[in-house]
Amino acid sequence: MAQGQIKGLSKQKGSGGRAAAKAAAAPKKGKRYVAPKKAAAVKHAALHKELSAKINRSIEQQVASAASSGKLTIMKNVAMEGTSSDKAGASKAKKS
Repeated sequence: MAQGQIKGLSKQKGSGGRAAAKAAAAPKKGKRYVAPKKAAAVKHAALHKELSAKINRSIEQQVASAASSGKLTIMKNVAMEGTSSDKAGASKAKKS
C-alpha cells in the first residue's frame, strides 16, 4: 500500500481555475464601441440609434405580415415553379 499523501492532488484543482481566469482575461472578438463625448456626437449617436430602431421595427412588421399572409420564400421564381408544377400534377391526376 502507498504511504503518505499522493503528490499533485491539490495542484490539479487549482489549475482549472487558472485556465478560466486566463480565458476571461483574453480580449473579446469583434468591434469595440466607445461612447461619444462631444455634444454633437452624442446627439448624432442618439438619432442614429433611434432611426435604426425604427427601421428594424418596420422590417420585422413587414416580415410578420408576409409570414401570416402565406408562403414565405426567398426567391419568387422558385415559388412560382413550385405552384405551377403542383397545378400541372393536379390536372394530370384529374384526367386519369
